[in-house]
Amino acid sequence: MRIPFLHVLLVPLLVGISAAAFAATERLSIVANGEQVGSVVIDTDGDRAVVDYKVDNNGRGPKHREELNFGPDGIPVAWAIKGTSLMGGAVEESYRFANGRALWSSQADAGSVTAKQPPLYVVNDGSPYATWVYARAALARPDHSVPVLPSGRIAMEKLRTLKLGEGDAATEVTAWRLTGVQLNPSYLLLDKDLELFAVFGPGTEGTTVRAGYEAAVPVLDRLGVELETEQALALQRKLAHRFDSPVRIRNVRIFDPDSGKLSPLSTVVFMRDTITQVIADDHLPIAEDQAVIDGEGGTLYPGLHDMHSHATLSSGLLYLAAGVTATRDMGNDNAFLQDLLQKIDAGQVAWPRIQANGFIEGRSPYSARHGFIPGSIDEALKDVRWYADRGYAEIKIYNSMSPDWVRPIAAEAHRLGMRVTGHVPAFDTPDRVIEDGYDSIAHLNQLMLGWILRPGEDSRTTLRLTAMARGGSLDLRSEPVQKTVRLMQRRGTALDTTVVILEQLMMSRAGQVPMGQEDFLSHMPIGFQRYRKRSFVTIADKAEADAYQAGYDKMLETVGMLHREGIRLLPGTDDATGFFVLRELELYVKAGLTPAEALRTATLGAEEFLGRADRLGTIARGKLADFVLVPGDPTRDIAAIRRPRMVVKGGTVYFPSEIYTALGIEPFTIAPAIRPASTTTGPGSGNDAVGFGYGDHVHVD
Repeated sequence: MRIPFLHVLLVPLLVGISAAAFAATERLSIVANGEQVGSVVIDTDGDRAVVDYKVDNNGRGPKHREELNFGPDGIPVAWAIKGTSLMGGAVEESYRFANGRALWSSQADAGSVTAKQPPLYVVNDGSPYATWVYARAALARPDHSVPVLPSGRIAMEKLRTLKLGEGDAATEVTAWRLTGVQLNPSYLLLDKDLELFAVFGPGTEGTTVRAGYEAAVPVLDRLGVELETEQALALQRKLAHRFDSPVRIRNVRIFDPDSGKLSPLSTVVFMRDTITQVIADDHLPIAEDQAVIDGEGGTLYPGLHDMHSHATLSSGLLYLAAGVTATRDMGNDNAFLQDLLQKIDAGQVAWPRIQANGFIEGRSPYSARHGFIPGSIDEALKDVRWYADRGYAEIKIYNSMSPDWVRPIAAEAHRLGMRVTGHVPAFDTPDRVIEDGYDSIAHLNQLMLGWILRPGEDSRTTLRLTAMARGGSLDLRSEPVQKTVRLMQRRGTALDTTVVILEQLMMSRAGQVPMGQEDFLSHMPIGFQRYRKRSFVTIADKAEADAYQAGYDKMLETVGMLHREGIRLLPGTDDATGFFVLRELELYVKAGLTPAEALRTATLGAEEFLGRADRLGTIARGKLADFVLVPGDPTRDIAAIRRPRMVVKGGTVYFPSEIYTALGIEPFTIAPAIRPASTTTGPGSGNDAVGFGYGDHVHVD
């Protein structure tokens, strides 16, 4: 008989029975793209629980063991976690409350506080079970909210009730949204006893569901999209400012990607989604039927691009807040992305423009579980045609693809007007994939591994990242390197670099704020902060740390060399916060590009690659209104791009200060002053959209 865990804790208190008399084992499956990729096994015995958590997806995944002891109120008074994290880094974390004092130690930090009652501790390396521990603690409070250690507050919001399963197995569950732990909310299903039934939604390693109910995963995936969509629609209504009148942005210097220079103080006017005027020395009287935004001498530059993204519904606002108005989706759940594109086109959700790339993976124990995993070359070609029929611009090939399939896949993609990109498949080489038809390579490490790996080494594992520690001794003047560079020059092969994600992995050090994240990390939710302050790779000693440093330095040297040799660099992140796009451009500057050259790669250069430079990439009359307002001059100091005050995408205005406040992030700037138009033209006009009264000079904050 199944014994609800909440009862394990509470019944002994109510009826005086020893908690040790109760024991139970719960099993949950973790499913991604229709396949089980992991499990959670929970053994409870009275006030003690032992959790074994394991994920193996795409050659990586967390694997650790948790041991918890609960106090009489269901709050953990001891919590120990040991194992490995996503990329194989060591995990060893402990928390204990005793004698009025809470003490903790993790990769991120260590500390202690005094308290009368056990506080709720948020672990650095959690599991779906940990999410349930937080949820239950919040639900025990009248307002479903509870403060947490090391800092912050979490909250639960009830969403809807449904039934899953058939016949005797039918179970009534309630969906809840948990906020305050990570950047994205967590979604849970709890049964009538408040036991964990499922964890799903963005930022998870897959959908976690009670064992025996794996068939319900498609329903949960749809539910996750519905719940996220409801929230996204509400945020778009709140945060998207649309104007029916012309909008006049005055007192700005305009960045020209071609010259790398800023204009004199100028005015930009846009109407709906199109730039209608770019005027220098604008001293004419301003019509009262126009909204006016004062740029206060700041810089207006074209919207930035993330050329290596994987869209989630909730990441759109984060991108926009960082000044990113276009992305190149490098592989996703196909049904999700098709649905998202429709919502973006309809203006229902806040998102940059997306170029969709179709993901095709080979079958192996290391396969990534999204897109298509064909079992034959004929199936692979059919998948290429599926993507072509739906307007995908590129095919992305992944790690486990047979090297012999690359050429026919690329040929079919090219026949249908698509480009080809991707990882260099295991046991293949950059030179061969370029010859076989790659138009660009995804990730700097995928290019450099061709000069680093030894024959027979398997890049489907985390070796594709950890081998970068060997890069320090690489001679960029050597013939193998220069042969590849010549081949890229001859074939016009581009590289989306994702240097920033390699920096995060290679240079992460336990307890330290990661390089390039010093000015934004403290603004984020506590779980996000702590997870970033960790080692993502195992570093045994100083020699290994020095090797990663040397490999990192060589990585930047390689970026600089490729730029000088005329290879098109496409700034990408493999991250979804938007902040990493800004850091990627800073790394380009560290590699030797000027700030203006770095900005060009992320604006006009990206649009040249995408084939849309006639409509986007510069600020000019007749082009689409995608641009960013920042204080300062990013052509002198690239760090100026870290402080957008206003972002316009397709004529819709967003204020990062509003976005960050809505997402539980401490804002970095304030919005510019706006004088609204004096007349309206009906529902949804500028005045209605931003809530301004007639003739007021309003400062939006």
